[in-house]
Amino acid sequence: MTVNLKELAKTQFNLDLTAQQAEQFEGYHRLLDEWGKQMNLTTISDPDEVIIRHFLDSLSPVDVIGFDDGDKLIDVGTGAGFPGLALAIAFPQIQVTLLDSVQKKLKFLQAVIDDLKLPNVQTLHMRAEDAGNSPEHREQYDIVTARAVALLPVLLEYTMPLVKVGGFLVAMKGESAQREVDEAKRALFILKGEAKPVYDYQLPQTERSHFLVTIEKTDKTPRNYPRQAGIPKKKPIGQ
Repeated sequence: MTVNLKELAKTQFNLDLTAQQAEQFEGYHRLLDEWGKQMNLTTISDPDEVIIRHFLDSLSPVDVIGFDDGDKLIDVGTGAGFPGLALAIAFPQIQVTLLDSVQKKLKFLQAVIDDLKLPNVQTLHMRAEDAGNSPEHREQYDIVTARAVALLPVLLEYTMPLVKVGGFLVAMKGESAQREVDEAKRALFILKGEAKPVYDYQLPQTERSHFLVTIEKTDKTPRNYPRQAGIPKKKPIGQ
């Protein structure tokens, strides 16, 4: 291993990780490697690439939003915990919910939470559409994150019902980011979201730019959204 996450977080995002947080990321890395031998958690195996393309990348939302004490964040389609679990380690003052519909992935995440003793994190086994219709979760979160989950017109229906009015969705995207925003204008209007300028950044030792799409929730989402599980993907709003 030749890269140092603590140093990279400082130079890339001006983020100061403590020695304890650096150790927690090392523990996360170890468990990801151990569980990954039995589960398809990531296609990346090189240790340096895991640090840069998973851990460092997961910290990128700090460039577009602040994380205040007591903020509630939900990571939709969290998978192996990117970016939600990484943000929970970096910002222990926020409360993080890791949502996924695949139970075995949440079992892995719970093992990490228990091993690293992270009191600010919980897992949630549920589809995003069901969570958005649940009083316990609807419009309860200051921040919603999503990485490689769905095209933006679909993703908005998964996520905007979870965001508090005045809160934010941060979607981590590739080269199609601006096109997806353009194609999501109808969904943004209906679901009460306002897109901020697309933010691009470059990770070290990578060739492609990465993009953050930030959406502010401007008003309550209409009660008939999200639609039943499966419908948003089959019939995206405005398409």
